[in-house]
Amino acid sequence: MKILAEKIEHIGSREILWSYAGTAFTIGAGVILLPFILNKMSQETVGIWNIFQTITMLVVLLDFGFRPTFARNISYIFSGVKALQRDGVQHAESDAAVDYGLLKGTLIAMQRFYKWMAVAVFGILATLGTAYFYYILQKYSGDRQDAMIAWVLLIAINCYNLYTYYYDALLLGKGYVKRTQQITILGQGIYIGLAIGLIYAGMGLTAIVASQLVSTVIRRVMSYRVFFTDDITSRLAAAVAKEPKEILAAISPNAIKIGLTGLGGFLVNKSAILIGSAFLTLGDVAVYGITVQVMDILARCATVFYQAYTPKLAQCRAENDLASLKRYYLLCIGSLWAVYIVGGLMWIGLGDWALGVINSQTGFVPTTMLIVMLVISALEHNHSTSAGFIMADNKIPFFIPSLASGAATVLMLWIFLSPLQMGIWGLILAPGLAQLAYQNWKWPSVVIKELWCK
Repeated sequence: MKILAEKIEHIGSREILWSYAGTAFTIGAGVILLPFILNKMSQETVGIWNIFQTITMLVVLLDFGFRPTFARNISYIFSGVKALQRDGVQHAESDAAVDYGLLKGTLIAMQRFYKWMAVAVFGILATLGTAYFYYILQKYSGDRQDAMIAWVLLIAINCYNLYTYYYDALLLGKGYVKRTQQITILGQGIYIGLAIGLIYAGMGLTAIVASQLVSTVIRRVMSYRVFFTDDITSRLAAAVAKEPKEILAAISPNAIKIGLTGLGGFLVNKSAILIGSAFLTLGDVAVYGITVQVMDILARCATVFYQAYTPKLAQCRAENDLASLKRYYLLCIGSLWAVYIVGGLMWIGLGDWALGVINSQTGFVPTTMLIVMLVISALEHNHSTSAGFIMADNKIPFFIPSLASGAATVLMLWIFLSPLQMGIWGLILAPGLAQLAYQNWKWPSVVIKELWCK
């Protein structure tokens, strides 16, 4: 077991605690910064900020599923597999050596892929993205020059982020949970301090985006230094790289399936802000968007266990260790529902009071809407976590249902917002109904059947 521990980092109680610390600090960064944004910026400006965040999520989606696929295959490599497969996992002995030729070829494949993706994203954002943003600005009464400068910086940060996106896959695949969280804490600290200073300097939206750019560059530099140790660098230099084209050919089918799944997930969970901004006021978009942001924070807390154990799930699949998978599944799902119940009750009871304390110009949705959103979000992440356990076996059966749910969400959004004019209720119910029809119950039942009913 000593050799195995040297290949994939051990993930135990310390790593879980660091995961909670990193998540808490990320949440804390949002909690610290949010009052300054809500207090210093108008409701319309907060609406623009929500649109920026949604576009950033859309750009990450253009990775098209390759990051989690690369990360999973990096875990397979450090578990000792000698070849990457299109479907399923080549089982490896627990003491198998790492194939550095395979690792080197995978690194080259990742670098080439993300270079061209960054070029494509720049082209899309500089043309179609700019046209969309110009349309949105026509109903914006704030500082348009500040908004345009922020938009240019947003293009820069998204292209750089995507160009270096494989660093995340390397750290996740190697199991560097603690170090990743330490880098996150450092980056978030820089982001908070710089953003607050620039907001008080009167830079508006530019303050937030410029701070994110600086933080991202620092985090990427630190990630590179963590993974590329002298030992790994020397081993990679001595290894003969396996053909990157063959590696991409092996992982592309499932990566594309994950990408299509991600596209469906984006249409379900994030398209409401982009589509809603065409039908609703920027004020309504701001109210819904702020609620979604806090919901995302709650979801991050709820999925800490799953995120921390992701590389171990791939290792368990490679070693066919179903007993450990059962234990991890109970931990992940149990912690998810505990966080949603406790966090949801605290939000319902104290949320409006907290906004009053900071004199926010933007509020949350009404309590009834909030309760419905909490249930929808909990069910969404419950089935997403279950899908992650399936994906750890290098099998992606959920990409077609995800696309179908996304298409149904977009259709219902148009019906609810245009002919029926349901307002914010339309933004909430469309994705919830689309997921409840199939995905909310399908993937948990598949995992339970595999792990307990065989």
